[in-house]
Amino acid sequence: MKSYKLWSLVLAVTFLAACDKKLDLEPAQSISESLALDNDVNVKSVLLGAYDALATDGLLGGNGVRDAELVGADGEIRWVGTFDGPRQIFNHQMIAENGEAQNMWEDAYNAINISNNVLEALEVVNADDRAVVEGEARWIRAMAYFQLVRFYGQAYQAGGNNSQLGVPLVLRATRKIDEASFVPRNTVEECYTQILDDITQAKTLLPEDNGIRAGKYAAAALAARVYLQMGRYAEARDNANEVIGSGAYSLLSNYADLWNQEDNTNEDIFAVQISSQDFAEATLVIYYSIPGFGGRDGDIEIEQKHLNLYSAGDDRLDLHYSGNGAMRTGKWRNQYNNQSVIRLAEMYLIRAESNARLSTSVGATPAADYNAIHTRAGLPAKNTVTLDDILLERRLELAHEGHRIHDIKRLKGTADGLNWDDNKLLFPIPAREIEVNAKLAQNAGY
Repeated sequence: MKSYKLWSLVLAVTFLAACDKKLDLEPAQSISESLALDNDVNVKSVLLGAYDALATDGLLGGNGVRDAELVGADGEIRWVGTFDGPRQIFNHQMIAENGEAQNMWEDAYNAINISNNVLEALEVVNADDRAVVEGEARWIRAMAYFQLVRFYGQAYQAGGNNSQLGVPLVLRATRKIDEASFVPRNTVEECYTQILDDITQAKTLLPEDNGIRAGKYAAAALAARVYLQMGRYAEARDNANEVIGSGAYSLLSNYADLWNQEDNTNEDIFAVQISSQDFAEATLVIYYSIPGFGGRDGDIEIEQKHLNLYSAGDDRLDLHYSGNGAMRTGKWRNQYNNQSVIRLAEMYLIRAESNARLSTSVGATPAADYNAIHTRAGLPAKNTVTLDDILLERRLELAHEGHRIHDIKRLKGTADGLNWDDNKLLFPIPAREIEVNAKLAQNAGY
C-alpha cells in the first residue's frame, strides 16, 4: 500500500473561527464558510481542509484518544498534569464550561461543516473524480459524528429504540447564521442511522487504494467499528472480514514496529499524518510522553493495575517504559510520527469477537484470529479461546488507543465505580452552545 506523507493540509481559505465575545457567539455547528466553491480546484482544496480539521487535537489529533482513556481510566492510568480540563475528565467532575468538551464539539462540527460544503459543491468537481470526493467527505463526516455521539450521548442499546439524546445532525453547509442554524439534538438512533448511511455510501464510492486518504477499506473498517459499538455483530464481522480478506494490509511481525513511524505501516488502515509543521495538533505525544522524547512532564502515568493484565513475555508489556518517575506507554513516545487511527489488528479482534458471539467462523475461527494477534505479541497459541479471552486480548492490543470508555459502555462495565450509563461518563453539551442555542438540551447533572 502507498505510504507517502501529506506534509501540509493547508486550506486556501479561512473558515471563520468562533469568537469568545458574548455578543458575537455563533453555535459551533454553524461555522461560516467564506470561499465560493465554484470550481474543481477549490472544492478539492477544501476537501483537504476537511482532513486537516479531522486531524485537529479535539478529534483524531489526540485529545479524543486521551479523553476516552481518562474517562475509562479505572485505576489503570493516572492524570498528573496541571491542566484542569483533563483533570476534570479523569476525576469525573466535568463542568459545562470544560474546555476539552468545547474543543471536541467545535473541532467536530468544523470538520462536518467543511464536509457539507464539499458535498454541496460536487457538481463542479471533475466527473471522473466526483465519486471519490463525495466518498471522502462522507467518510470524514461519519467519523466526526461517531466521535460526537459516543462522547455526548448515552450508549447505543442493541434492540432498543435509542431515543436518548445524541447530538445535532447538521447535514447542510452553513454559510450564514440564521434561525435555521439553531437546531436541537437528534436521538442516538438518528445519529447512528446517519453515520451508517454515510459509511455505506462511502464504501461504494471510494477506490480500494486511495493512498493515505480514506479508501474503500477505511470505510469498511469504520463500519466494522460502528456496528460493533451497536452490537450488530454480523455486520461488524462481515465488514472486518472484507478488510482482512482484501489483502491490502498485513500484520507486522514485530509489535514495536507499529509505533513512532514517520510513514504509515502495512498494518495502518488510516492514520493521522504528522510533521513538524502540524505537531501542535498531535497531542498524544505531548501528554503521554516525557521531555526527553518531546512531551511535557509526563502527564499520563500507566499504573500497575494495567501492567498486571499482561502475561510475562508479552511484547506489548515490554513496550511500556520507565521515564520521569513513572511507567509510560511507548505507543505515543516520539515527536513528528504518525498516529494510527484504525489498524488491521482491530479488524482481527472484531471478527474474532463477532464470530464467537454468533458461533460462526466467517473468514476464520475465533481461535485463529485471536492467535494471529496473541502470537504476534510473543505468546504461545491457544487451542481454544473464550469470549473473555478475546475481550482481554482486545483490551491489551488496543490499550491507550482511545477505545477504553467506549468498550466499557458497550460491554456494560464500570469505570471508577461508575456504571456504564452513569451521566458522569458523558461529556456535557458545552455551556457556550447552550447559551447561544436555546434548543439544545443539556445532559443530566450539568
